[in-house]
Amino acid sequence: MESMQAASEHPKPLLIYDGDCSFCRYCVDYGRCLTKDALAYRPYQEVASQFPQIEMERFRAAAQFVDADGKVSSGAEAVFRALSYAPRWRWLLWLYIRFRLFASIAEMTYRWVARHRNHLSRLLRLR
Repeated sequence: MESMQAASEHPKPLLIYDGDCSFCRYCVDYGRCLTKDALAYRPYQEVASQFPQIEMERFRAAAQFVDADGKVSSGAEAVFRALSYAPRWRWLLWLYIRFRLFASIAEMTYRWVARHRNHLSRLLRLR
């Protein structure tokens, strides 16, 4: 995880995702149900200009999580940090932080899903 200050302050932690991706929107809708109002969720297409320190390619490749203190994480770590705001899912971040093998498998899985998200959307009939 790296520390970056956003150009504009967000009162809540922020999960940034690909708003053009139906699979990403589906996952974000599910995440909102779990985390309630603890997080803000925004597509990178709307907020990328507020985070010039994050390269556009990083936004396109993976979800980005910006904590309230400005620390940024990406990929599976971003998802687990977001899910840590849902009490029943905090254990995933605990595993990610403490077990390198779990973190490696989670990141590999995230990259595979990210590369195949359009196919997964069609398979799951997401719009």
